[in-house]
Amino acid sequence: MSLWKLRLSLIGTLAIIIGLSTLFFTIVLSLTGLFNYLTLAIFVISFNIIQWLIAPYLIDAIYRVKQVSKSDEPKLYDMVEQLSQKSGIKTPKLMIAKIPLPNAFAYNSPIAGSRVAVTEGLLKTLDSEEVEAVVGHELGHLKHRDVQVMMFVSILPALFYYIGYSMLLSSRYSREEREGGTAVIGIISIALYWILTLFTLYISRLREYFADRHSATIVEDGPRKLSEGLAKIVYSTKNMKKINRNTGNLHSFKALFISDPDHAEADATSITHMRSQLGDQKLVEEVLRKEVTTLDKVVEVFSTHPNIVKRLRALKEIA
Repeated sequence: MSLWKLRLSLIGTLAIIIGLSTLFFTIVLSLTGLFNYLTLAIFVISFNIIQWLIAPYLIDAIYRVKQVSKSDEPKLYDMVEQLSQKSGIKTPKLMIAKIPLPNAFAYNSPIAGSRVAVTEGLLKTLDSEEVEAVVGHELGHLKHRDVQVMMFVSILPALFYYIGYSMLLSSRYSREEREGGTAVIGIISIALYWILTLFTLYISRLREYFADRHSATIVEDGPRKLSEGLAKIVYSTKNMKKINRNTGNLHSFKALFISDPDHAEADATSITHMRSQLGDQKLVEEVLRKEVTTLDKVVEVFSTHPNIVKRLRALKEIA
């Protein structure tokens, strides 16, 4: 997917989300009491902002993340510094998560600062050049302010859900005739929640393409390195999840990851017959030869990350 198409898709999706939200809230506030629902909206928005502010501390606790210094990981630390300079951003804190699954994620908030984390599993699974490409991808998220963008677009579906639930609950226990209209609005609100959630997931997938492109731009031979890294992450994650089903509890903040661990098994269907001794580039080539089925496309609609085949094809186009 070309850069201009990515940008148009992102802008168009944001416009749909904002337009539908504004239209519906205008109707709701004109047909119902302003104060109660306005108070609810303020509460939901405030809750999401507070959650964003403290999220880095929650992530550190859930994923057992620890900050490392230059003396602890000199090569990795220098890598993050150099790529941050190429990205034109301030060097984030380097973190390592004690997770066996190979993955990486970037996160930030005004009070916690910017952070880039790699898992112990990633450092064991990928070569140094592939780790470099993965770090470049995560720095792309920070440069594009993806955490803030996703927080913004996630607030609107949340508002629709709570307003819809509140209206349905109100109509259920009220005997007034006008509550029939409130129930209808509540049902529409819940429906819009699901629609906007799908658009939010689409934006999440678009930001992954942008981050991939950023890595390909700042890392020498980036498309090849990132392609190999992604293929190995998906393949290794699928095998690890089969061995240790306890890894399923890592889904809480999966949108942050470079690859969705919950869809690793589905993504890896194209390489299940591959033998581990095949070379990295051979693994990528085998994935690229596969066709994206209708089922793959349906699964992708409900995923925070693009289908692995489509993602590697996009990197090939960049190369």
